[in-house]
Parts: sequence; structure tokens; C-alpha cells
Amino acid sequence: MSLLELSGVARSVLLPDDRELEILRGIDLTVAAGEHVSIVGRSGTGKSTLLNILGLLDTPTGGEYLLDGVAIGRLSGRARARRRGTDFGFVFQQFNLLQGRTALENVVAPLLYARGRQFWQRRTLAAEMLDRVGLGDRLDTRPEKLSGGEQQRVAIARALVRVPRVILADEPTGALDVDTGSEVMDLLDTIARENGSALIAITHDLAVASRAARQFRLADGVLTPIAISARSAGSLASLDAPGAQPGAQDAAGPYGPGALGAAAPALEAGDDQAEHVARPLVASHGASPRTGDAA
Repeated sequence: MSLLELSGVARSVLLPDDRELEILRGIDLTVAAGEHVSIVGRSGTGKSTLLNILGLLDTPTGGEYLLDGVAIGRLSGRARARRRGTDFGFVFQQFNLLQGRTALENVVAPLLYARGRQFWQRRTLAAEMLDRVGLGDRLDTRPEKLSGGEQQRVAIARALVRVPRVILADEPTGALDVDTGSEVMDLLDTIARENGSALIAITHDLAVASRAARQFRLADGVLTPIAISARSAGSLASLDAPGAQPGAQDAAGPYGPGALGAAAPALEAGDDQAEHVARPLVASHGASPRTGDAA
């Protein structure tokens, strides 16, 4: 049985003029425990909306989402929040660290809502996780004193300290330079594999996507499987080229496995960054699921 399964999942919002806007349409996706999956797409294609649904921050307006065979739509808001806290870890492009708090305090934060050993030994567990990401000597350092790569490592430690079953990474290398981004992806891959966690990376970078065992493209609200080669460099523009063949895409760019070479071509100027930070939608707080964010 799959760890999570989406069948015909759709998400739409109601516009001020009462027109309905479809963000996601007929999404089918299964992810097994320990599997690495990537989803590529341009800004505005619904990637963050899909991440919100996967991470139980939002609910679909159509289809079914099963987690361990349990229909998420049948759970109460409290039960969804509990599953979100125990089963999911989130890594974002913007590190979202607590300023004025130390690295250790940032990683301890999610354990304040844990039970049993995770709560009573929270400082020890947080220190061990920081050591695991290479920051064992920076426990008392505040985020403003850390480099971008170190801040992302703190964010990863915070996301993984409860040993989530699913890691959702939304543009995890978007704010990092080439070398640091490759190191961060290596770290995510390693810890996910060691923990047996599923890793779902949502990105616009084909090089990041190429690391996954399975890759998908999200365009116009529709998710389709693609195959990305890790032997050369390319960008999302190559997916739009006339005659482009899935499976012949380029992706060894800056974050591809073992590649620290030239940066992959960027998206055209004007692509906004707003979608890169997943936001809780109105539906996740009990309002109508037809109102929300059309990311």
C-alpha cells in the first residue's frame, strides 16, 4: 500500500465575480515510503497549492487523498493538524527561522508540541539533529549570524527533528548559490534515505528534479509524468520546446547528482517568487474550500 495517494484531486477557488477558477485538475499521484519524487513547474501553475494539499494545509474540492489508506477528507480539523505535525516536515526556499532565537531554539520549537520522549528530551534531540546537519558547533548562534546555507541547514534540522514520514521541500535551493544548493540537496537526500522518509521536492529547477526516482510536470493544473536526464543541463523552457520528448530533458545543472558546474538557465525575467512559500489557505481554517489562494 502506498504511503500517500491522490486520485482525481482537484482544487478550485471562487473569484469575486462568482466565476470558478480551476487550479488543480484530476491529479493522480502515489508515493511510497522512502521514495524520492519531484514535481516541476513554472510559477503560477499550482505547485504551492498542491504542496498545501499534500501537507494537509488545505483540502481539495474534488477527488480523494489517502494517507496510509485513510481518507483525509473524513478527518476532523484537529486530526488533520495532528497528522500534519507528526507525519510531515516542511522545507521552504525562505528559511522562515525565528529571528532572535538560537539555532537550537529554532529546532526545539516543533518538539514543544510532541509527546513522550520527543517532548522530554527535546533539547537533546534538537542538538543531535543539528550535529547531524553539520552545525553541532553552532547551537547557540542566532540566524542573523549564519550564512544562507547554514540557515537552510537549521531549517532542515527543524523539519526533520520529529522524523517525519514525508518531507515536503518547496524550492529548497532557490535562495542558495550553486555549491551550497548542491550540498543542501545531498543532505536532504541522505537524511531522507537514512530515515526511510518519502521526499517530495517541488521546484522549477530541472537539475533539482533530476535527483528523484520519479519526476512529474505540473502545467495548467495537470500533473503528468516526465523523465529527466541527469547528463546535461537545461531549463523548464526545454519542456516547452516544439517536439520536446519526455525522457530527453536536460538536467545535470548546478544541483544535479555530483554536478557543481555551470548554473542552469534561469526562468525568464518576470517570473514571480510568490508561489515559493506555501501558505495556509482559507479552507484549512474551516471556511469554504472554494475560497483561497490561486498559487
